[in-house]
Amino acid sequence: MDETFDRAPGAGRTRNFLADPGLADNPEDGGETKAVLFNQREPLRQPKTSPPFAENNISAADSVAGGDFKRQSKPQHSANANSAPAPRGFNEVDSVVKSSKLSASAPEFVPSAMSSYEDPLFYDDSEGYYDEPTLAETVADFLGHLSSSPGSFELDVEHITGMLNSWVTTEELLNELVELIYTQSTAIPNFAYTGARLCNYLSHHLHVSPPSGNFRQLLLKRCRTQFEQRDAAVGGDPETQKKFHSFVLFLGELYLNLEVKSAKGPPNRAAILLIALKDLMNSLFSKPVDANLICAVKLLKLTGSILDDAWKESGKPHMEELIRRIETILLDATCSRDVRQMLLKLVELRSSDWGRVRSASAASNATPDNDPNYFMNEPTFYTEDGTPFTAADPGDDRWGDV
Repeated sequence: MDETFDRAPGAGRTRNFLADPGLADNPEDGGETKAVLFNQREPLRQPKTSPPFAENNISAADSVAGGDFKRQSKPQHSANANSAPAPRGFNEVDSVVKSSKLSASAPEFVPSAMSSYEDPLFYDDSEGYYDEPTLAETVADFLGHLSSSPGSFELDVEHITGMLNSWVTTEELLNELVELIYTQSTAIPNFAYTGARLCNYLSHHLHVSPPSGNFRQLLLKRCRTQFEQRDAAVGGDPETQKKFHSFVLFLGELYLNLEVKSAKGPPNRAAILLIALKDLMNSLFSKPVDANLICAVKLLKLTGSILDDAWKESGKPHMEELIRRIETILLDATCSRDVRQMLLKLVELRSSDWGRVRSASAASNATPDNDPNYFMNEPTFYTEDGTPFTAADPGDDRWGDV
């Protein structure tokens, strides 16, 4: 093996400096000069941040002796490493870093214009950050759903009632529920029918029944509070009248849909609402302005046939009295032309039995004199060429062969 073989770090690595061709190819020195030039090596550069060798050895020995294992620093470069000075750019960066006063633990900078800014709050599943929804929020959600999708009432009402049975367990919560449904039903006219159906269903399927009354009783008490203000409401400002008219129409829907169970026989309508509706119409006609008259017409078109039958059954002429009041208003009141036409149409509607069609006479008793549809009730036959052929056709002998 060559005696000049060097096992030191960096052995064999040389820098290929451009030598003088005269020196490299000088035959007089037998190539010694060339060998000396190529065997010269620069030491490797020491790292700038390497800690003292002795200090590293001492700390590592102490850690091993104490039984505490710590990851040692990277191995140090050899003593003969290159010690050339670092470039100028690195020195300038080091000086800026050493003189900087910035800290990683400093608070976040917020501009003065955003001094009141607060971080948004996020939901954390592990901590349950948001609170449970209140009864008012839950009821408002499903009332809004029923208002926008009334056709889903039959599908959703059972689920809604089951949820309310597990939630509404005290008198206070029951009163809150009644107030929420009443407010929604009177504030949104299109919800009056759905609200009345919901009230009827809850009156039969809501379990809570405190000493103050069940759902139906508390609802009627709430309606009575508004009913007692009727005389002041019909003469109030337009906003007060509008709220009162919404209540009147909701009460009409409630009379048609609220069923009261009886000990014997099928359920009946609430008799208290029948009395209340008569008094409400008298109050509306006592102040015959257009808004009150329009509300009375709507109420009678909605409930007129049912009220008329109920009063006739009990032998009370209340409907005749209301019709006479309407005729008096048509003669004396200074209502608008459109409202006058509405009242006239209402009187005609009542004279035709509220537009109801009675069952036709039996076929055996029907004659051309007592049944205007006598010939229309006959079956229609067709000849071979497709011509309609009925018994009303005169002079046709073929009926004798049938």
